[in-house]
Amino acid sequence: MSEVSTDNLQEDSEEQVLHNGVHNYSSEREWVRPDNETTLERLEWFKDQKLGLMMHWGPYSQIGVVESWALSDEDQDWSRTGIDWEKDGEEFKRQYFGLNKTFNPIRFQPEVWADLAQEGGFKYLIFTTKHHDGFCMWDTKTTDYRITDEQTPFHTNKQADVCRHVFDAFRAKGMAIAAYFSKADWHTPYYWAPDMERSLTNTRRGPTYDPRQHPELWEKFVQFTQEQINELLTEYGRIDVLWLDAGWVRPARDGQDIRLGEIVEKAREHQPWLLSADRTVGGPYENYVTPEQTIPDEAMNIPWESNITMGTSFSFRYEDDYKPTRQLIKILMEVVAKGGNLALNVAPQPDGRLPQGAIKRMKELGAWMGVHGEAVYGTRICAPYYTGSNAFTQKADAVYCTHLYPSADTKVSASVFIPYEGDVAAVELLGMEGQLEWTQEAGGLTVQLPQAAITEAAPIAHVFKMLKK
Repeated sequence: MSEVSTDNLQEDSEEQVLHNGVHNYSSEREWVRPDNETTLERLEWFKDQKLGLMMHWGPYSQIGVVESWALSDEDQDWSRTGIDWEKDGEEFKRQYFGLNKTFNPIRFQPEVWADLAQEGGFKYLIFTTKHHDGFCMWDTKTTDYRITDEQTPFHTNKQADVCRHVFDAFRAKGMAIAAYFSKADWHTPYYWAPDMERSLTNTRRGPTYDPRQHPELWEKFVQFTQEQINELLTEYGRIDVLWLDAGWVRPARDGQDIRLGEIVEKAREHQPWLLSADRTVGGPYENYVTPEQTIPDEAMNIPWESNITMGTSFSFRYEDDYKPTRQLIKILMEVVAKGGNLALNVAPQPDGRLPQGAIKRMKELGAWMGVHGEAVYGTRICAPYYTGSNAFTQKADAVYCTHLYPSADTKVSASVFIPYEGDVAAVELLGMEGQLEWTQEAGGLTVQLPQAAITEAAPIAHVFKMLKK
């Protein structure tokens, strides 16, 4: 998806925040440098990680449609294109909200997920604890609309508290945890209130009432939201990132103030390492910026993370088309070369397993990272950043150039020109022993590939390690 202008993100306009369910992102000038040294240190940690696994999962996976969005009449033109069995919007909403009564993912094995993530080279997890539809994937005390309620058949399973078991499994593999939480909740009557100014036959992203006109109802929603977040941040172990969706829930939009600062600062009293990603809002609690389904045109000197799907959707789709591994690595290297992390979304099936196509891509990604991860993890940006065929990164006394091949049919030449003009003492090829022959030229250097690297089918990339003088 092409990049969208971010000039007016702070304006009172939902259109500036979302387009067809895809969030815009804050610009560099909207990012506020934290004044907390611990938060700054954690942002450097975050920038080292480079590759995160995002997972959207909930009862909606049963019908293979986009998560939550089809509930909003405001978004029906694009979000209901895959709904071919029910034309009546109100009946569809009833069916959707009733999906909890059939959600029974008995093949859920969080340890298998974590094993695959580790094999794939992922360093942290972003898991949807609750999307806009309001269904909670943890044992919350705030609502019956949750995975552990008796209406949901999975509640009898020993792993029914999904968030707890997922978080524990990934932590056991050394991965950090980001709790994805939607600030909007289209199920609670404190946000979509059937008896207020507008009935649920004309729903939109925001509340069905004006919080400024009904402060008592809004306060109930604030308390509801704060209690849910507090549960996640106090009862579910170490949380590294509070990852907040629904950027239209902000004080500037109809007074939708959930007093986020109270929540985060209170949580940091016992989890001082906590990062907050209040996406698209800017300010002190958007510690890093989150482009969605896009990569910025230029390198950014602030912490950021592109959220990109492995398939065509963030939610599970039957017979989805997964991006080829070559394309996934190109995306990863463009993101990293421009200074960001890649959060690659993989959606589990309704039975709890990961799709075989996604598993194959994860394993292939991990195999590539096992050889070339040195040029990815812990690196920082380095001019000329990304040229389309070359992605540059640097670390300590080395500059890395990932020379990408567009297809296996691409001819591999005996020499490769690298447009890097810094002082170089030696050049190596990751995955092979020894130093390479090279010559300095105007605008860069030409490197001679060893015979073993000149293959009939082009690899995904050759990664050159240039040692600085």
